[in-house]
Amino acid sequence: MGSYRSKLDIIADILHVASQGAKKTQIMYQANLSYRLLSRYLSEVSRACLIRFERKERCYKLTSKGRKFLEKYKDYSRRNRHVEKQLNDVQVKRKILEELCSTL
Repeated sequence: MGSYRSKLDIIADILHVASQGAKKTQIMYQANLSYRLLSRYLSEVSRACLIRFERKERCYKLTSKGRKFLEKYKDYSRRNRHVEKQLNDVQVKRKILEELCSTL
C-alpha cells in the first residue's frame, strides 16, 4: 500500500516536474496525480503564483516564488524526516521500557 502524500508533498511534486518546463500530461504522470487532482492543484499553485503557463511554449514553468518554495520545501522535508526518525526511536525505546515493566 502506498504512503499518504500531504498537500505540501503534492505541490512540491508538481513544482519539481515543472521546474524545467512541463506540459499538463507530463505533470500528471510524473507527479502521479489523477486529472481531477491535477486540475485542482494546478489552479491552486497558479493562483499562488508558484507556477505560470507559458503560452508560446505551451508548458508550465516555475516562477521565482515557486523556486523559493521548492528550496524551502527541501529543507522542511529533510528536517521532517529527521524528526520522524527521532520520534520512531523514542517510540521503540518506550516499547522496550513497557515490556520491561510488564508482568508475565
